[in-house]
Amino acid sequence: MTTGQLPADLHEAIVTSGYFPEFVEATVRQALGGEEVVDALVHHEATFTASEVHRHVTVLVLTPTRFLVSHTDDGDASGAPGQALTTTEVVGLAQIRSVALTQAAARPERYGRGTEGALAEAWLVVNWGAARRLELEPAACADPTCDADHGYTGQQLADDLSVRMSAAADGDAALAALVRFGSLLQRKCG
Repeated sequence: MTTGQLPADLHEAIVTSGYFPEFVEATVRQALGGEEVVDALVHHEATFTASEVHRHVTVLVLTPTRFLVSHTDDGDASGAPGQALTTTEVVGLAQIRSVALTQAAARPERYGRGTEGALAEAWLVVNWGAARRLELEPAACADPTCDADHGYTGQQLADDLSVRMSAAADGDAALAALVRFGSLLQRKCG
């Protein structure tokens, strides 16, 4: 069951993404349950292999009390026509452990002075403790001639959500929207 309508700018962003907008919008409305939208961000990402295009759209929604993360991907069912799969996770703002916003400036010596010193890309990383990633690599010693097996070393990292946008791939307006959304989420969770 869906409730209410999405704000016009969120509706338009979902439609503009072009990836099954009616389905994406219905699942977001369902998760919202009529709660007010404070801010939202839509990111459409396509990846290419030698023979296929895989599409993915992420919709992030901030409400007064919750953070909604909706991922829609291509899905394959054996012997069935193509599918789209949506997973929507809802996190209470008080449960968010960290919000990191990384910004990369092209020509930082000219930052703020026209397009030459503009943002080139940004990453938003949000962690609430639901997923962890383990990165392992072979351990080594300081002796460059040593060929002994020193085992592995690694680190465990929180890995709930990471969204990257660039001016080259997503456009300046989308990049600015990511920074705006990430900054607001930092203030709400800080």
